[in-house]
Amino acid sequence: MSSAVVAVVAFDQISPFHLSVPCAVFGESHPGAPQFKLLVCAAEKGPLTTTAGFTLTLLHGLEALKKASTIIVPSWRDPEERPPRALLAALVAAHRRGAQVVGLCLGAYVLAEAGLLDGRRATTHWEFARDFARRYPAVRLDADLLYIAEGNIVTSAGTAAGIDCCLHLLRQGYGAEAANCVARRLVVPPHRHGGQAQYIEQPLPATPRDSRLAELIEQVRANLRLPHDLDSLAAQALMSRRTFTRHFRQLTGSTVGHWLLSERLALSQRLLETTDQSIENIGALAGFGSPASLRHHFRAAFGVSPMSWRQTFNGSRQATADPVSR
Repeated sequence: MSSAVVAVVAFDQISPFHLSVPCAVFGESHPGAPQFKLLVCAAEKGPLTTTAGFTLTLLHGLEALKKASTIIVPSWRDPEERPPRALLAALVAAHRRGAQVVGLCLGAYVLAEAGLLDGRRATTHWEFARDFARRYPAVRLDADLLYIAEGNIVTSAGTAAGIDCCLHLLRQGYGAEAANCVARRLVVPPHRHGGQAQYIEQPLPATPRDSRLAELIEQVRANLRLPHDLDSLAAQALMSRRTFTRHFRQLTGSTVGHWLLSERLALSQRLLETTDQSIENIGALAGFGSPASLRHHFRAAFGVSPMSWRQTFNGSRQATADPVSR
C-alpha cells in the first residue's frame, strides 16, 4: 500500500516552529515508524515570509489538499484576520470527502472560521481561549486539554502541544509503539499527562522534595504490576496525603489515580502491540489485577477491547495502515 498523504498548510508570516512540528513527526524517516508522503502546501501565492525573516518557496498549492488523508493547519498569523476564502473552502471540501482535518494552536481559528468546529469540542492556546469562546459560541471550547479529537476533526493547545497532538494522531493510526519510536527520536515524552492549565500560571520552582518525587514516579513506572495508591506513595515520599497530592499535581498535572490508570493503559498498549503475552498476563503486569478490570478500563479509554487493539496494531499492518481509515 502507498504511503498515506499528510498535507500541511503554510501561509505568509508563519512561525517556523509551528510549521516544523508536523514536518518533524510526519516528514522525516523514523526507524520503527511508518512512512508518510508529506506535502507542504501554500495557502497564498508567491514566496511566503516567516516570522524568523526567511522565505519559503513551496511546490504545492491548495490543490494538493484534494489527495491528502490528513490535513494539518499548524497555526494562524492573526486571530483577527479571516483566513483566505479558498483555504476555508478547501478544508470544508476535504472534510466532506472524509479527510482528517487538524488545527494546531491558533489553527483552531481557521477550522472555526470554516464552520468545522460548530457543535464540537475543541481547544486552542490558553491565552486566546476567552477571545475564541466569544467569537465562536457554537464551539464547545475546553482550554484545559492539550488536544481534543472529535471524529476526524482534531485541535490542539498552544505551541509545543502541537507535538503532543501529532504524536496522538500517529498513536491512534498506527499504535503506541510507532508513536513511542518517533517520540524517542524527538527526545520528547510520547504522552504528557495533564492539560495546558498547568502552564498558565508560573510553576513553583523545583525543590529537593520534588526531585525525590520524580524519582518515585520513575520507580512506580518500572513496577506498575505492584499495588499503588495515594497513601502508599505519600508514605514512600515521606509526605502527608495533602502535601503529596499538591506536589504530584504540580509535577504531573494530574491526580494520582488518573496518572496510574494512564500509565497502566499505556503499558498495556505496548505489551499488546509488541508481545504475545496473554490478556491475563498483561493485566497482571500492568497492575490491573484481573483481565476483567483490564478489559473494562481499556474499552472505556479506547472504545475497543484489548484483543481488538492487538489485532489492529500488531504485525505488518502497523506499517501499512492509513491513519484516517481507522
